[in-house]
Amino acid sequence: MNILMKKTTIIIFSLFLLLGCNRGSNENNCTNLTKELELQLNFFAENNSDPEKVARTYTDSSGYHMVAFRDWTSGFPAGTFWQIYELTQNEKWIPVAVANTVKLEGVQYLKSTHDLGFMAFCSYGNAYRLTGDESYKQVVLQASESLITRFNPTIGCIKSWDHNTDKWQYPVIIDNMMNLEMLFWASKTTGDPKYRDIAVTHANTTLANHFRDDMSSFHVVSYDTITGQVEKKQTHQGLTDESAWARGQAWGLYGYTMVFRETQDPKFLDAATRIADFMLQNLPEDYVFYWDFDDPAIPHTERDASAAAITASALLELSTFEGVDQEKYRTTALKIVESLSSDQYLAETGTNGGFLLKHCVGHKPAGKEIDVPLNYADYYYLEALNRKKQLNLQ
Repeated sequence: MNILMKKTTIIIFSLFLLLGCNRGSNENNCTNLTKELELQLNFFAENNSDPEKVARTYTDSSGYHMVAFRDWTSGFPAGTFWQIYELTQNEKWIPVAVANTVKLEGVQYLKSTHDLGFMAFCSYGNAYRLTGDESYKQVVLQASESLITRFNPTIGCIKSWDHNTDKWQYPVIIDNMMNLEMLFWASKTTGDPKYRDIAVTHANTTLANHFRDDMSSFHVVSYDTITGQVEKKQTHQGLTDESAWARGQAWGLYGYTMVFRETQDPKFLDAATRIADFMLQNLPEDYVFYWDFDDPAIPHTERDASAAAITASALLELSTFEGVDQEKYRTTALKIVESLSSDQYLAETGTNGGFLLKHCVGHKPAGKEIDVPLNYADYYYLEALNRKKQLNLQ
């Protein structure tokens, strides 16, 4: 056996252990699971060779929903390939990741969206982190500069949507917490505190206004542009304005876990643990959330594997902080990952359009992306696997 073959064997064996043989307990099942993960992404890559667009979702009846770089999910396919490269250290994934990253050329100049963290940091940010190529760094810095143009100091938040001006004056969605990580990175990279200051202010304003007493979250809070005061609180993609939309809870948990990491301010750790505890009270038996915690149709309603994947990744990081119930959060995260890695949620090779996870929900009230794969679910699932590996957890 030559050195390359030995190295490949070691990588594959390590991945067997990492995934925990969730499709079965014997050696053959472990082998099949590992091969399926990479083969499925091979299938995804081969079927998404469009030079300009990436796949957001897929159905057997309609095929792929392809989107261009202006879509908020455009950075996740590149990020997924960077994540699988990090997980396996198999260099064959680098050109695939690069090809999907450069499809987003020009994204850094967009000032019409709050989602530049999702779009640029998950793609170019991971590319820079894993390769050290300075050209990727410059893209992310420009994206950070574009993002802060959407900050209103009177309100104390980065504006989310520009649409539906008859409905909201200045909407801010809980998802926006996820885009702050890029701003913290930009301040550390440049030494300029302006990005960090905006991120912290946004986090403080959101913490003050987005959460109910039980730490469930509204999806949208709209502000009066003159006074900066709250004018409306709604849950646009959830069941009702007063319900707890699962993915929104996951965005909040992940966001405040990350903000504590970057600031070490204990109020953000308190927020993250209280959000986590609320969510853990609403865990189904198989640890994969229903799309909305308050859907009266439970258990006869859709699961959202994307919310579960985001939560697993966040809980793994939360479990590393002092002063929290580390065992509870780590154990829960591992059980979520185990469930997502089972036949119920992890697709068989050659099915599901090459996406890894099944049973996600995008926007049920609008009748969009219900019980389908979603590219961000795969991204955060692989991120959870990487965090699991980094923590040496089996």
